[in-house]
Amino acid sequence: MTKVLFVCHGNICRSTMAESVFTYLADRQGLADLFEIDSAATSREEIGNGPHYGTIRRLGQAGIPVVPHRARQMTRDDYLYYDYLIGMDTANIRNMARIAGGSDEAGKIYKLLSFADYEKCGKLKEARDVADPWYTGDFEATYQDVRKGCEGFLAFALEKK
Repeated sequence: MTKVLFVCHGNICRSTMAESVFTYLADRQGLADLFEIDSAATSREEIGNGPHYGTIRRLGQAGIPVVPHRARQMTRDDYLYYDYLIGMDTANIRNMARIAGGSDEAGKIYKLLSFADYEKCGKLKEARDVADPWYTGDFEATYQDVRKGCEGFLAFALEKK
């Protein structure tokens, strides 16, 4: 089983959206039993809170069920446990490495959009950040990026099995 942790700043918008989208994609292809999927935050700001209403609304429009979730903070144990820890932006990546112990010695930390279009080109790429809709208010743009990254990551993960 491949263990995946999606991570963003607060764990109520982007990482929760990615967890729900990836779960949906894997389930739709009959692959749900191949993955353990969760999400977490780099901060403590939203711990215990459910997904943001904008995330819930956008996923509902796409017909994607929101995975039951309460925000939690990533830990060092998460770094040791998960096979892939996927952050949404450069600040997340930096904070994830700090939480992991100061670096990504095992090479487990990735930025989500590194996987965008992987199913088409078969390689990872330098990636821009997934914009935080907490600040932008643009859940549509975030959804499009998350969907593209999750589709590519699914292709990548299946190839690595």
